[in-house]
Amino acid sequence: MNHPSYRDRRRATAPPRLPGRARNARRLSAAAAVAAMLLVGCDTGTPKASPHSSGPGVSLAPSATPSHSRSTFAPALTTGATACTNSSKLAGWSNRRLAMLTIAVPVSETSVSDATSEVSAGAGGVLLFGSKAPSDLGSRLTTLKTHVPGHLGLLVMTDEEGGGIQRMANLVGSLPWPAYMGAHWTPAQIQQNVTKVAKKMAAAQVNMDLAPVVDVDGRNVAPSHTNPDGWRSFSGNTSVVSKAGVAYMNGLRAGGVIPVVKHFPGLGGSTYNSDFGPARTLPWSTLQKVGIPPFTAAIKAGAPAIMVSNNIVPGLGTNPASLSPTAISSELRGKMGFKGLVVTDSLSAKAISAAGFSVPAAAVQALRSGADMVLFDLGSNVSSQTSSIATAITNAVTGGHLSRSRLIDAAGHVLAVRHVNLCS
Repeated sequence: MNHPSYRDRRRATAPPRLPGRARNARRLSAAAAVAAMLLVGCDTGTPKASPHSSGPGVSLAPSATPSHSRSTFAPALTTGATACTNSSKLAGWSNRRLAMLTIAVPVSETSVSDATSEVSAGAGGVLLFGSKAPSDLGSRLTTLKTHVPGHLGLLVMTDEEGGGIQRMANLVGSLPWPAYMGAHWTPAQIQQNVTKVAKKMAAAQVNMDLAPVVDVDGRNVAPSHTNPDGWRSFSGNTSVVSKAGVAYMNGLRAGGVIPVVKHFPGLGGSTYNSDFGPARTLPWSTLQKVGIPPFTAAIKAGAPAIMVSNNIVPGLGTNPASLSPTAISSELRGKMGFKGLVVTDSLSAKAISAAGFSVPAAAVQALRSGADMVLFDLGSNVSSQTSSIATAITNAVTGGHLSRSRLIDAAGHVLAVRHVNLCS
């Protein structure tokens, strides 16, 4: 305010100086008027608190900070402004739109346009199925992404692990089974080879890989009904798996693809394959020593996403891990400190129905337990299944069985992994 021209104008129009007592009286009167004005200002209300983000990484906008310090004797003048965060923006969304953001819709990689209506309705991702991708997959996915409401991006995911679990090797190149990589390649070689594949995946508009598998399983067999791992595991040695898993993860990230570390808390030594029926992992006390360290290493290395298995974990409850608040909220989120996206394994698995859950009911339970995004299998009823899941989630919020804040938190994690800032 001390601009020279302002001071000059003030002096030019100032009245003649008054005697001392008169000047003092006028100063007191002016001070009283200012105090009265400030008191009136204080009665306009206090600013609303910024919405709290329960998951770091969800609020991408910086919080507002004072530009200068105020005197502790002067009343704080409020503006009523609230800092913009993803959470505060999502709070304005309908429950249905929030629910759609937590769903990954399965679709054939040869016909991705089949998911157009679900993407237009706000689905957070699509999961590609198939074994041979079309040469123009990238342009097809680019067209599909134009239907995303608000152009907020779309998670396009697939299973590109290596060996017999590859969806688009014809486009991006082939990788050997992880067991081969763990036994014959150094971590540097794993990262280098995975990066080459990831760059081609990204060029084809696929931005998420449901890999690496960091289960510790040294059985020298192909994956089967009775063993979900076998050659899908880098090794039966925990240290080898930890190093190889981080190398694979970093290779994907270097190539522009989001890795999803799986299958928490570890399928090594499982009694069965949960896709085909109820399955149990090794006891929790054993997993903590053998199966958990690779996940800990991945989290320390900055893992952006983790998939939770459908196996029951003896010692962590009777529900599959993907539906267990103990496994997700208490252990993965709480004790292990994971802040990123939590994805379920396919809720179409027989282990889920054997536990008494339909896919929509399982989706609600998974979100309640701390998961952020739900997956299910490709079938003939994808559209109706997607709608049923979204309706179940919406009804659960309305009925008080799923808190709206948990749904907002899950949606926030979906946006955060894609680095979407709703406030920009």
